[in-house]
Amino acid sequence: MGNGPETFAIFLIDLCWKNTGSAHSWVLACAHCWPYSNPCTMNCLVVIAHPLTDSLCQTLARTAIDTLIAQGHDVVVEDLYQTEFSPSLTASERQSYYGAPFNADALQSRIAQLLDAEAIVLVFPTWWFGFPAILKGWFDRVWAPGVAYDHASDLGPIKPRLGKLQRMLAITTLGSPWWVDTFVLWQPVKRVLKIALLGACARNCRFEMLSLYRAESLASAKVEGFRSRIRATLGRWK
Repeated sequence: MGNGPETFAIFLIDLCWKNTGSAHSWVLACAHCWPYSNPCTMNCLVVIAHPLTDSLCQTLARTAIDTLIAQGHDVVVEDLYQTEFSPSLTASERQSYYGAPFNADALQSRIAQLLDAEAIVLVFPTWWFGFPAILKGWFDRVWAPGVAYDHASDLGPIKPRLGKLQRMLAITTLGSPWWVDTFVLWQPVKRVLKIALLGACARNCRFEMLSLYRAESLASAKVEGFRSRIRATLGRWK
């Protein structure tokens, strides 16, 4: 083997599954040989919220993870069901919501993941035109005051804290047709994520959403076409 620059084009993609505090939450570290490392890579957090390990959502999540790794991004995977995340805001957490500081004793590792993230991919089913309870609880508990935002002194508009967050992609499956979500319900999940969550906590974050409709009766070709959309969307993350 020669010693020229082309020799080092062989990337040592090290799928080091570094435990970050729970059995199923890992860092997928992608190690590149200088000078071929991509200066535009990001720390990406992939949050999965589906109870079944063989679900369509898990397949879509795997597509997203593989694409991000192939792009050279550093990826942390947080599977909320596999880590047995509790979505219930505790009494002490609620009591400290308007105090200083917020009681984050049980959430330190997950808060660190959020604060380190430059990009977030959410993969979840839409149930009753809303979030699964476990994902809603992740927002309630982890996107907390002093973490994702600060309360105003007069309890007016909150002040964003997630200035590091540059991108978010929401990938969701729905049983309904597109027109019900769009024209009857006015895309409630999209509006909450884009306007309420990011609009309050990460105003400079670019938001995208991919929705797979009629997901309970799709042909394999439709699923593969949707996976191609995921690859294309994440392939533009630079």
